[in-house]
Amino acid sequence: MGSFTSAGGRGIIAASVDRETGALTRTGSSDAIADPSYLALAVASGGSGGSGGAVLYAVSETAEGAVAAFDVAGASPRPIGERVPVRGASPTHLALASGHLLTANYGSGSVSVLPVRADGTPAEPSGVLLHEGAGPHPERQSRPHAHQVVPDPTGRWVLSVDLGTDSVRICALDEQSGELRLHRETALRPGTGPRHLAFHPEGGHAYVLNELEPTLTVCRWDAESGVLEPLGETAVLPDGAAGPSYPSEVVVSHDARHLWVANRGHDSIAVLTLDETGEKAALVTTVPCGGRWPRDLALDPTGRRLYAANERSGDVTWFDIDPETGVPRRTGSLDVPAASCVIFA
Repeated sequence: MGSFTSAGGRGIIAASVDRETGALTRTGSSDAIADPSYLALAVASGGSGGSGGAVLYAVSETAEGAVAAFDVAGASPRPIGERVPVRGASPTHLALASGHLLTANYGSGSVSVLPVRADGTPAEPSGVLLHEGAGPHPERQSRPHAHQVVPDPTGRWVLSVDLGTDSVRICALDEQSGELRLHRETALRPGTGPRHLAFHPEGGHAYVLNELEPTLTVCRWDAESGVLEPLGETAVLPDGAAGPSYPSEVVVSHDARHLWVANRGHDSIAVLTLDETGEKAALVTTVPCGGRWPRDLALDPTGRRLYAANERSGDVTWFDIDPETGVPRRTGSLDVPAASCVIFA
């Protein structure tokens, strides 16, 4: 789990998971990197010290922007090597693709590419792709703000979601040079402020969650040609919902029947259904997120439980999911001050 050290968080927190109940028990933490707002896990070919095993990566969402690698074999995350500047400001997301670590740099509106060495540590950036453009929102969209970077299910393409330009960029990553080349840019409705996307398990559709308007844009994804085609939008809040809301994360169920969205401000988890084609989403209900300001959602490996990182109430709350309705039921929580994200090994 990640947490904001600048807001009283402990950095990266490790916890064990009870397989029967889903309960989390903290085992250790590391504040070796400031504000680790997002994490990614991989199995290194050589592992730390050449022993093989899991390597955890974290962005440092700070003005200078950096990443760091951690050995997670023990009770507490242990830094491997040094933190590496990403040549981008305020990175908010990272992902692994074709032997490289990629970061979405919100502050500078760019995506950085860092080669990963055999021992799992990241090297200096091999390239930085600068986004261009703006949107109609006067405060949030005066310039690009890359918020997420993620490979498509085939591994052939890299998609970057930009809140500032109301668009998703599709890029090709050169495995040899580490260069990210722009292939196509898909425009979404102006002012929606796309933040994150998630793919359908079968890979033919993607669901783009918008932050500036509480909607989900359903898209068709053609991996052969690298084309993302918007099909329509669905509300992620009921009509008449009070106050502003800023959706943060979207998760699709393993069986592709349900989709969940975290709504900050409304402090809820929205439950949506997907039709058999994957092209139609419908809002069913919302349930309380168990705290305040849910910044992240994560589905456990079994697909039976959902975890919410509630930043402002300082907790990670877990829910059992009704397999028929998709509605989450709160079953417990763990104190995690300034919680930012949750991932599973």
